[in-house]
Amino acid sequence: MAYISFQPNDYFNTKIYTGTGSSNALTGVGFQPDWTWIKRRNATASHAIQDAVRGNDKSLRSNTTGAEYTNTFFSSFDTDGFTVTSSESDVNASAETYASWNWKANGSGSSNTDGTTSSTVSVNTTAGFSIVKWTGSGSATTIGHGIGVTPKIIMLKNTSEVYGWQVYHASLGNTKYLALDSTDAEATSSESWNNTSPTSTVFSVGASDSNNKSGNTIIAYCFAEKKGFSKFGSYVGNGSTWGTFVNCGFKPAWIMLKDTNSGSAGWMMFDNKRLGYNVDNNALYPNATAAEGTGDDVDLLSNGFKARSTDAGINTSGNSYIYMCFAEEPIVSSNGVPAVAR
Repeated sequence: MAYISFQPNDYFNTKIYTGTGSSNALTGVGFQPDWTWIKRRNATASHAIQDAVRGNDKSLRSNTTGAEYTNTFFSSFDTDGFTVTSSESDVNASAETYASWNWKANGSGSSNTDGTTSSTVSVNTTAGFSIVKWTGSGSATTIGHGIGVTPKIIMLKNTSEVYGWQVYHASLGNTKYLALDSTDAEATSSESWNNTSPTSTVFSVGASDSNNKSGNTIIAYCFAEKKGFSKFGSYVGNGSTWGTFVNCGFKPAWIMLKDTNSGSAGWMMFDNKRLGYNVDNNALYPNATAAEGTGDDVDLLSNGFKARSTDAGINTSGNSYIYMCFAEEPIVSSNGVPAVAR
């Protein structure tokens, strides 16, 4: 796999901001995002997830099984960021602090007929990311994702009804899934991915109502690994404050991870903007409404990350963890030679 020849923040960036309680045009993302995930930092609040395929006025919450809802607070995806309006506490309460994580796909998408079931796909093949929407068929089927290489992570949600999130991770295989909205350990289901691994053109879903109910709208966020930009894998905890080191091949800008063995350890997210130095203690939790944490959890290093806590969410001895990680810039030069990490 060749190294990327672009800057990682061309396609992923964290934006930290303070709410205004009124129209708030956020700039500095560096591109027009197509998927924006927002979480209030300093108080209890739900996550808010918007994408350009469903439309900016439609939101999902990673911390609930709830259906998509129409929001009045996310006005637009803009050329250098996005605009939030109103005083909605989840995204724009006056003087409160927020984190947003932003990915670039390709606008509202276009028709894809690679799968047995047609889909609408917004894809950034350079970054290995696509947003996929389809109408459930009620029977096992394949869905085109558009990336052109095999995705290693798929985050899927039935947006029409109350069903849980399902997450495919290549480290777990095609018979298992994780629930993004829950602390649950990995679960086995033949109906999640139809016991079939993704390919370079399609992924498979079974007949489950949660991921393919007839007539319901389903959304999936698909990620393929790009050397120097993204890394998706697994590690085993050692239960020490000098924990397991994970080599990503770059300094991480954003990490999300989950203990796959424990039913009590939640998902954890870290980024390089909220604290900005080691040891990073600003965890946020995709399955929960809690404010950001204060424990010393992880070091973001020049070539990966290291657990610095015995917290069950990141480093229980002998337990397996899956992770997804995106890079800080710069990583490689324009001729594809790895740059010196900072």
